[in-house]
Amino acid sequence: MEKLSIVKIGGNIIENQTALSTFLKLFSNLKGKKILVHGGGKRATQIASKLGIESKMINGRRITDAKTLEVITMVYGGLVNKTIVANLQALHSNTIGLSGADANSITSQKRLVTDIDFGFVGDVTSVNHHAINKLIQADFTPVFCAITHDKNGQLLNTNADTISSELAIGMSQLYQVALYYCFELNGVLKDINDKNTVIKQLNSKSYKTLLETNIITEGMLPKLENCFYALQNGVKTIYMGNTAMLTQEDDNFTTITL
Repeated sequence: MEKLSIVKIGGNIIENQTALSTFLKLFSNLKGKKILVHGGGKRATQIASKLGIESKMINGRRITDAKTLEVITMVYGGLVNKTIVANLQALHSNTIGLSGADANSITSQKRLVTDIDFGFVGDVTSVNHHAINKLIQADFTPVFCAITHDKNGQLLNTNADTISSELAIGMSQLYQVALYYCFELNGVLKDINDKNTVIKQLNSKSYKTLLETNIITEGMLPKLENCFYALQNGVKTIYMGNTAMLTQEDDNFTTITL
């Protein structure tokens, strides 16, 4: 089975021009077939503020009302996506910028209201791996922003980590998928205040122990939940760490397996 790399880039890298430039060079040099996924929440918050639109967050998740959705569509699908695509083209990586609506590639349903009404937030229901694969086979590298659609004309804001894991699951029907979560830390840490305490190997058993001892909490929880969900549904290996892990020249990152 041919290999496919799916790389998700974190918001702190997007906001740091030097870090973004470094990442894009590493991504363009990554051998084989690949997909890039990005968010852009910090930029969306900045632009919303300039437009007089208040950004509301609950437990790290954005409440997406109609005006916020307009900003997210402009920022994720426009400014951030096309800037990344243009920079990768300059590095001779033939990329194509996409939302989930393009080629009907990622569909979702509006999140049901339980305790919290998240507004126009979508939970992924399907990944059109055949359509995405047509682009890959035509030697395009898809660059997905964190927007999906419900097949009824409604765009929906969807967590970029979730899109990455769902894409990895969908494409694992055709490829041996490796999923990379690139962010500003070196990996999953034993001590959040010490960047040198990287847990280099993580599996279901050790993850359970780390949960029970409260070593993994807060923002890392949903990331790792996505990871193990993907591993249980066909993804072979997941890597988590800073952009240097794309070179595979050192082992200072976290490798996650079942």
